[in-house]
Formats: sequence, C-alpha cells, structure tokens
Amino acid sequence: MQEIDLGLVAARVLWAAFALSVVFGAIAQRTHFCTMGAIADVVHMGDWARMRMWVLAMAVAILGFNAMVAAGWIDAGNSIYAGARLNWLSALVGGALFGFGMVLASGCGSKTLVRIGGGNLKSLVVFVVMGIAAFATLKGITGVARVRSVDAVFASLATSQDVPTLFSAATGVAKGTAAALLGSLIAAAMLAWVFARPEGRSREVLLGGIGIGAAVAGVWWVSGVLGYVAEDPQTLQEAFVGTNSHRMESLSFVAPVAYTLDWLMYFSDSSQRLTLGIVSVLGVAVGSAAVALAGGGFRWEGFRNAEDTANHLGGGVLMGIGGVTALGCTIGQGLSGLSTLALGSFIALASIIGGAVAALHWQARRA
Repeated sequence: MQEIDLGLVAARVLWAAFALSVVFGAIAQRTHFCTMGAIADVVHMGDWARMRMWVLAMAVAILGFNAMVAAGWIDAGNSIYAGARLNWLSALVGGALFGFGMVLASGCGSKTLVRIGGGNLKSLVVFVVMGIAAFATLKGITGVARVRSVDAVFASLATSQDVPTLFSAATGVAKGTAAALLGSLIAAAMLAWVFARPEGRSREVLLGGIGIGAAVAGVWWVSGVLGYVAEDPQTLQEAFVGTNSHRMESLSFVAPVAYTLDWLMYFSDSSQRLTLGIVSVLGVAVGSAAVALAGGGFRWEGFRNAEDTANHLGGGVLMGIGGVTALGCTIGQGLSGLSTLALGSFIALASIIGGAVAALHWQARRA
C-alpha cells in the first residue's frame, strides 16, 4: 500500500480552501452580498434583489453538493449537519439569537469579515467579541449551559437527517438517485423564483449568487474529496484532513472565528494547527480587502456613539452564542448546511430569519 503523506494532503486542503475563501470575500465585497441586508431590504423597502441573490446561492450550493452525492464522491452523513441526532431546540434557540444579534452587529459573521476587509473597525470589535462568545459556547461557561439545556432536547432518527437519506430509507430509492432528484427539484424551484423577476437576472445578482454558491460547493469538494483519506495510517480509519471537526466541512463563520482567535493567541504552541475554518476566515477578509482597495472602496469607519458601541457588542455576543448553539450562521447553516438538505439546517435558517425580522422591527419601534 502506498504511504499517504498527511502533511501534503493538509497543505493542499488549506491552500484550496484559502483560495476559494478569497474568491468568496471578493465577490461578497463586489456585490454587497449580505444576508442581514437582504432581510432588511425586504422588511424596510420591499426590495427583494439581495434576497434573490441569497436564494440563488442556496440553489447553486444545493445543486453542487447533491451532484457530488449522486456521483458517490461525498455523503451528507459525514458532515456535522446531517447526523442522526436532530437538535431541533438548539437550532431554534441558537438561530433566533444569531438572527437578532446579526442585526445589532450590522451583519452576520461573513459580513463582519467582509466589512473588516473594507476598513470597518466596528466589525473588528464584533469579530473579537463574537469569537470569544463562540469559544465560551464551545468549551466554556455558556457551553456548559448549552449542553445542559437546549442540547439535551433532541430527536433520534434511524438514519442521517438529510432529506435524500430519509427519502431513500422510506422508498428504497438509492441514496445517490434520491440526492440527484430532490436536490434538482428543490434547486429548480428556487431558481424559478429567483429568475421570475428582472432583478433576479441582473448581473450583480448572478455574480453574487452563482459565485458564492459555487464557493460553498467548492469547499465541500475540498474537504470531502481532496481532504478525504480512506485509511489514516495512525488510526486505520477514514479521515477528513485539515478540519476542526475531523469531518467534512464547508464555509461557516462563527466557530471558525473562535478557532482563529485561539490559533493567534497560542501560535507558539506546537499543538496548534491551521485548519480549513481558520484559513477560510483569513481568506474572506483578504479577498474583501483586495476588492475594496482596488476599487477605492476602502474606508476607515468607527462607532458613532455609546449606543452604537453597545449594539455591536451585544450583537457580537448573541452571534457567538447563537451561531455555536445552532451549529452555524447564515453561511454555515443557511448555505453549507442547507446544501446537505439536513432538517436541522432548515429549522436553523427559519429561526435565523425570524430573529432578524424581530430585531429589525424592534429597531424600527425604537427609532
């Protein structure tokens, strides 16, 4: 048997993930891709253009992921989103907290990184606060509270919770066939809605939706195919190299922010390793900065007053706690998780939107 160089595999995974994240950041900066902004546009102005961009990204990610499942390259059950344990209460509570927090913080985790790349110092503060809150919810005091409360309420399924696997178990249809069929049908419905209006066919919407969705699908390929090792020489078990969860991962921007802070603070510790999540965080900021600097859009921006500061601090805390509790953010659950068609991702996404709408109405009443 040919010996596997895990270091070389990890390097390939990290460089590929970094490159795709740079593309993500560049496109997000260029097209103003923003989930919170999309929801705010609908609530305040009735403008659905950025919402169509987000849904187009979902459709592309769903098509890409399920095409790879149909080809036998990856399996949704190897991700953190599609396990047999459905933490529905965690998805509901965490999603609502994250959605409310992203409005207070002027953007979700990915938008925070994009705004940092554009010179926004407020987002730099949100980045630090969100990362600390996320780490506390992973391993600290709020993590204990999470495990003892919402995580204790769950449903145990006989199979992984992604819809194609559930459909396959119920009908006997092969999983790959089910993924191709359901992924295509769901994506087709989304595409039909996106293209039904002229704003859904604009150049900016097409670039943002297709580019962001393709980046998410691309990172799935990087972690699930390029980083897959059928037999780790040390454990003699299959492994996904270069990820924090040791499972297949795509883009997400809450827990990886915590891991980035941990890597920065303990850089000299020999046990610290760069991971797909960490390089993705850095890549988005780099891609955004490149476009902002090249296009003259780089501007330093600070807090207006004490209330603005308090809102961003509170938003960072809520996003850190909520994003970890819900297993992801608007990108982690709203694109990466949703592309697997996991039930928990649909619940988390609906809750994130609900939390954001509630926060927008609350802000309007205060104004």
